[in-house]
Amino acid sequence: MTRPLSVGIAGLGTVGGGVLKLLRDNAEIVTARAGRPIAVTAVSARDRSKDRGIAVTGLRWYDDPVALAGDPGVDVVVELIGGSEGPARALADATIAAGKPLVTANKALLAVHGAELARSAEERGVTLKFEAAVAGGIPAIKALREGLAGNRISNVAGILNGTCNYILTQMRERGREFADVLADAQKLGYAEADPSFDIDGVDAAHKLAILAALAFGRPVSFEDVHVEGIRRISALDIAFATELGYRIKLLGIARQTEAGIETRVHPCMVPQTAPIARVDGVFNAVVAEGDFVGRVMLEGRGAGAGPTASAVAADLIDIARGRFTPVWGAAAASLSQAPSVPMSSHVGAYYLRLMVVDRPGVIADVTAILRDIGVSLESMLQRGRSPGEAVPVVLVTHETRESAMREALDRIGGLPTVMEEPALIRIEEG
Repeated sequence: MTRPLSVGIAGLGTVGGGVLKLLRDNAEIVTARAGRPIAVTAVSARDRSKDRGIAVTGLRWYDDPVALAGDPGVDVVVELIGGSEGPARALADATIAAGKPLVTANKALLAVHGAELARSAEERGVTLKFEAAVAGGIPAIKALREGLAGNRISNVAGILNGTCNYILTQMRERGREFADVLADAQKLGYAEADPSFDIDGVDAAHKLAILAALAFGRPVSFEDVHVEGIRRISALDIAFATELGYRIKLLGIARQTEAGIETRVHPCMVPQTAPIARVDGVFNAVVAEGDFVGRVMLEGRGAGAGPTASAVAADLIDIARGRFTPVWGAAAASLSQAPSVPMSSHVGAYYLRLMVVDRPGVIADVTAILRDIGVSLESMLQRGRSPGEAVPVVLVTHETRESAMREALDRIGGLPTVMEEPALIRIEEG
């Protein structure tokens, strides 16, 4: 029999344990598809005594993950530590320097250091794979880098964070406020004790930076991603969205324009009829549009031991088979240097909710500001009367430039009759 592919895993948390379990439980099918057995022979984790619910006896143990890369009996290193710096970065560098393939589920590492890691891997002829870094068990990386390789991709977008999607789904279905649903999500394990990485959009932005690099064949550029989270989404906004025929989703959107590439993560209103609007709960979805294939949508679980382990196993099977694809789909010399487009240049429609004092002349003041800046209104909603008290007013604009909307918000927010900071949500057609 062909010699087994020897794997070293750094990080034995939820995903690391899932990878061990998958390779053992599905050993027969993995061997058949890889053309040789794939066996974990060495591991690295902080606590040897911890009960992980899966046997690690007989495996070589390293307290220092960098030492794992130097083990002569390890053919491939799987990095599941997490974080863009520290041990994860050191292990990635050491693995590539040792000339060994690296498999990682670490979106932060790739978003921040992916360009440099890709150059190092190419210089040394080393495989760098990361299917598990974006959207868990959804094969989004393979789809963009290989399945759609013959297409010019015009845009790629998706629901890239299950925590945010769960919170927004619960807010819509139960009519509850953000803080209450977040607390429940934490109790259920869908949100971390410190949820900022998810709810402030950073996790989705890391993933979008990776998808954009693959879609448009250019080095990853996380610093150019515009990032907003969902903290300011209210039950009132979700109710108005429903009335207007929309659902609110946190989307990551990367688009090729004449000026360059725009990459942005923020809450969006999408039509209820759009396929992505119906992706609820902890599920993720990725939508790509190519010039020959048209629109393709992939949906599934974006996190968890099983889905993420499935993606890691797919990468290991490719390595066992000797399949090699450049990190960003093409050699470094062939990558695009298309510029990034600032958020201020974005053009689209907008939802604007104001809490204003209910008295004559207030709406005239608001619309005068919009008129002077050149923002055209499509519709307006005002429900009920409460003279002298604050009432909500919703304005929906025609397409306009982000910079104009920002100027309008500043001026409208300064009116003495506007009682709260205006709420702004961009409208996407799905």
